[in-house]
Amino acid sequence: MLGQSKAFSGFSVDDLGQARRFYGETLGLDVAETGEGDMRMLTIKLGTGAQVFVYPKETHTPATFTILNFPVDDIEAAVAELTGRGVTFERYSGFDHDDKGIVRVGNGGPTAIAWFTDPAGNVLSVLQEN
Repeated sequence: MLGQSKAFSGFSVDDLGQARRFYGETLGLDVAETGEGDMRMLTIKLGTGAQVFVYPKETHTPATFTILNFPVDDIEAAVAELTGRGVTFERYSGFDHDDKGIVRVGNGGPTAIAWFTDPAGNVLSVLQEN
């Protein structure tokens, strides 16, 4: 029944304007704002045709897990470009990060991953697959 549904994900932020600028200008994604007052939200269109909804929440608590993963062909180039746009990469204990914040992994998963946060503190990543 749900296998044919055009499912979508959503997450909250504490400042919709900051989120719109970050996702639209800093990350260069296609972002549209809809609604009015308490019903305002952002729609982020991803390259796959999927959409993600972002909504303001007064009691927002940042996700402590990765909410969006962006596969890239060249993680070095992606990290360099995002760093140039003002993105700071996170370093988590238990992982061996290089000086750019990239973790090299393997075992059938992505070959490299680097985490960063949006202005609301939600965790995102760029990752290079095998």
